[in-house]
Amino acid sequence: MGEYTAENTPDEATGGQASGPEGAGLTTGAVARRLGVSPTTLRSWDRRYGLGPARRSDGRHRRWTPGDVAMLETMCRLTSVGVPPAEAARAAKDEAAPTSRPAPAAEDTAGRSRAAGTLPLGDVRQECRGLARAAVRLDAAAVEEQLSSAVAEHGLTVAWQEVMVPTLHAVGRKWASSGDRYVEVEHLLSWHVSTVLRRGTRRPVRAGDATAAGPVILACVPGEQHTLPLEALNAGLSELRLPTRMFGAAVPAEALTAAVRRLGPVAVVLWAQARSTASLPLAQHVAATQWGVKGARRQPMVVLGGPGWAGRSARGTLRPTDLRDALDTLAGTHHVPADGPR
Repeated sequence: MGEYTAENTPDEATGGQASGPEGAGLTTGAVARRLGVSPTTLRSWDRRYGLGPARRSDGRHRRWTPGDVAMLETMCRLTSVGVPPAEAARAAKDEAAPTSRPAPAAEDTAGRSRAAGTLPLGDVRQECRGLARAAVRLDAAAVEEQLSSAVAEHGLTVAWQEVMVPTLHAVGRKWASSGDRYVEVEHLLSWHVSTVLRRGTRRPVRAGDATAAGPVILACVPGEQHTLPLEALNAGLSELRLPTRMFGAAVPAEALTAAVRRLGPVAVVLWAQARSTASLPLAQHVAATQWGVKGARRQPMVVLGGPGWAGRSARGTLRPTDLRDALDTLAGTHHVPADGPR
């Protein structure tokens, strides 16, 4: 997580909203997270372009009013589409002046926003908005800070399902509708999502002895390159202290079968993002793979993950609906509650 000074550390009880008439308004840390920029960037904009808060408590602490935030949102919107910072700052101040800095988009009590920002986000958590803005600006430090804060505040599962995934989907939709214009945004965001997920993954757990349940194998089917969902699942399983073996992208069928026979896994997760890569014969083959001594041979439970498997099923397989469902299912194989050891 990014470090905050006493000046911009948000009050936990108020979500960064200062209390009392002197300190009414948001702290710098809270505004930075909302907009997807670093606190240093906000202080730089204040120093260079005069985009500071309308008032400061006791002359030192910055407290940002709704009008201040609206002005900063204009600055973010303009710079994200390539307007030079100095020109964007003049436009932001000019826009705010006639209306005394209008209030920003409304936010509901669950911390969700309907404002789309620069990407087609829809009805999502407020954090998605800031993360999307940071990604579009290719602001690596802010992206990293936003992602780390989401995991720290909400936990890995909620951060993945309600912050990372909606933002990744929005970038993907924008990329699909804009040619290759946003490919760099998708690559940068994916890289930092992967970095944060791996940072949250504990050291690999050793499987037990030969009589204990084996590890969970995580693998993308042949031809499949999308590994982020498996990385999220691997991180979640590590929090539960379950042994895993992550094989990543495009695992050949022969290699997957060999790994199953060598490791004796309790479960095998097969990820398929696209319908064209989701092979039911492969899933059935893995589910039928056996190991162990004659008379006591065992087979793995096969878990099908990803939209490629939609509408498909095979005997001996399960298809969880989301990360939480997958964690619950796999935790049951080791008799560990999904809200168990962290």
